[in-house]
Amino acid sequence: MKYKLVYAVTAVLVGLLSFITTSSAEVLAGPKPWQLGLQPSASPTMEMIEGFHFQLVIIITLISVFVLGLLIYVAVRFREKKNPIPSKTTHNSVIEVLWTAIPVVILVVISVPSFKLLYFADRIEEADMTLKVIGNQWNWTYQYPDHGNFEFTANLLQGEDLKEAQKAAARSKEKRPVLRQLSTDNPVVLPVGKKVRLLVTATDVLHNWAISPLAVRIDTVPGRLNETWVEIKKPGTYFGFCSELCGSGHAFMPIEVHAVTQSEFEQWVKKAQKKYAKVDNITLPIAARSENTMNSINLAGGTAPQ
Repeated sequence: MKYKLVYAVTAVLVGLLSFITTSSAEVLAGPKPWQLGLQPSASPTMEMIEGFHFQLVIIITLISVFVLGLLIYVAVRFREKKNPIPSKTTHNSVIEVLWTAIPVVILVVISVPSFKLLYFADRIEEADMTLKVIGNQWNWTYQYPDHGNFEFTANLLQGEDLKEAQKAAARSKEKRPVLRQLSTDNPVVLPVGKKVRLLVTATDVLHNWAISPLAVRIDTVPGRLNETWVEIKKPGTYFGFCSELCGSGHAFMPIEVHAVTQSEFEQWVKKAQKKYAKVDNITLPIAARSENTMNSINLAGGTAPQ
């Protein structure tokens, strides 16, 4: 009986490990069940943020342990039973200098890597390509000005479209993850190892284009063009969301980015130039959007994507 229990527990642990490994293989970046900490970094900026995060965790932990120990020491050492006659000390110059100087030193130590990170994330070097992102209620339009200026709109996959996409993904060799509330009908495709300039704006209200594993989070403002950059280091699928409240459909405008090799990207561009060809300044797939667009959802009646 004892050995059977050991075997059963071992089998369960192996099964859980296999599930976690499979999930990680299918979805390179995204929140996982029971996840602690940050999502796996996939860009140089996110790697720096991750390193800075762990430095801060160490510093904060040491400070917290010190303060807790000091509180316990004071509570025990200066309790009423042991000190029936309280001390009449009014000040201590050494302690006052220390509790002023030490926090200043800590802040200086923190500020050095912080400023380096801010400069690194804000600088925009010569980019290899440009992607224009346009926020709409409640989807995203993408333009590739360096590749024929074709454009397309990405809507949330839902209903029958979602089921069909999941079936197609299961049959495909690429094993593209198709997930409810995360996948779109037209994912963004970007090459790995290339610096991509992101130009972002909006057509109606304030949105925010955010993908945590890539350390990208930038407001898309109507009438204004904001700029940032990203370099994806690992091939795979990355998910994000609009991170600015933008109306009743805010929760239903996900971001899906496929990072591929340069050769795969060039092949995709050739297909995309034909698929999203413009006729009289109207992009065909946008003029005939899929049925799963947010315009077909009766949000006022409380109907949400399934």
